[in-house]
Parts: sequence; C-alpha cells; structure tokens
Amino acid sequence: MDRRETGRPAHPIAIRVMHWIGVYAMGCMIFSGWEIYNASPSLPFLFPAWTGLGGWLGGALAWHLSALWLLFADGIAYLVYGFASGHFRRDLKPPRPAEVGRDFVAALRFRLKHHMGQYNAVQRVLYAGVIIAVILQVMTGLAIWKPVQLWWLAGLFGGYPIARHIHLATMFGIVAFVLVHVALVAIHPSTLKSMIVTVPAEIEENR
Repeated sequence: MDRRETGRPAHPIAIRVMHWIGVYAMGCMIFSGWEIYNASPSLPFLFPAWTGLGGWLGGALAWHLSALWLLFADGIAYLVYGFASGHFRRDLKPPRPAEVGRDFVAALRFRLKHHMGQYNAVQRVLYAGVIIAVILQVMTGLAIWKPVQLWWLAGLFGGYPIARHIHLATMFGIVAFVLVHVALVAIHPSTLKSMIVTVPAEIEENR
C-alpha cells in the first residue's frame, strides 16, 4: 500500500487552536473537579490531594466554572466549524460496523496503520463518543451547579444525586479516553507535530 501527500493540511489551524484550548479547559475542569469532589465525596475514595486544582473548595469552584465557560465556547465553535467546513462529513463520518471490527482487531494486534490527517474507524467512534461525553458533562455539570434554578435539567437526569454520579462516571470515561489518546501519541509521535504546525495530510492508495 502506497502513501502520498494531499494538498490539504492534516489538521487545519482552526482545529489545532480549538484542540489546545479544549485540552487546557478540560484539564482545568478535571483537576478542579477532583478538588470539589474531595470536599464532599459521594463514593468511598478520595483523589490524591496533589492532583487537585484550586487549593480549597471555593478556589476549585472558581477554576471549574471559569473553565466550564471556556470549554462551552470552544465546543460551540468546534461544532459550528465542524458542520460548516465539512470536517464532520469528511473526516468523522460514521463508519460501517465491518470497518470498526476490522480496525479494532488490527489495533489489538498492533497492526493498525496511521495516516496523517486520516481517522480510522475506531478513532471516529471514539471521537464521536468523547464529543457526546463532553456535552453530557456540561449538561450534568449545569444540573448539579444550579439544581433549583435548572430543576428541569436536574430532573432530566433523575435528580441531583444521580446527575452527580453521571457527571463523575462521565469524567472517568473522558480521562480513560485521554490516557488512550496520549498512549497513541507516544506510539505515533508525529501526530503531536501535526497538532502544532502545518503537516500535509496523507492518503492511502490501493486500499
């Protein structure tokens, strides 16, 4: 199978900028969220104190809410750009089940090939999943932040306690995605470069 470069960048500058803004905002939300959780744990465990952001409950809430609005604005910009530019239609179109199965087996066997600027079936499923997870995280976060004013939203998730558990569970899902994402970057370090500077996209021929 031969590869050749296309005339477009692997990741347009708009995607790269929104990616790093999202990384910063999500990082702040996760670590400040751990500090908030430790102040009133709902499960029999605590996060290590050194992983918290904010130093105390009030400081953590300030970080969390500030990062929330940054993430919200970044997410809206990404959705608008994704639909308007054709990014979703071109790069993240839903894969066929056979494609997912084929690429998943290849990934388990460490034989899944990577082509700069191309998303395989497993990546498309994971990216779609994390987009949905972030939307859910924002909605449950608003529900537990203002459960009285946003009673209808809290009620949508079954009330404050359930919304809080969904928020926590979704956070673990996002952290798991981040860990897998970082591991894949370690395996294919050239992908990190493509998220910083302009790198030509590749296409695979004779597939």
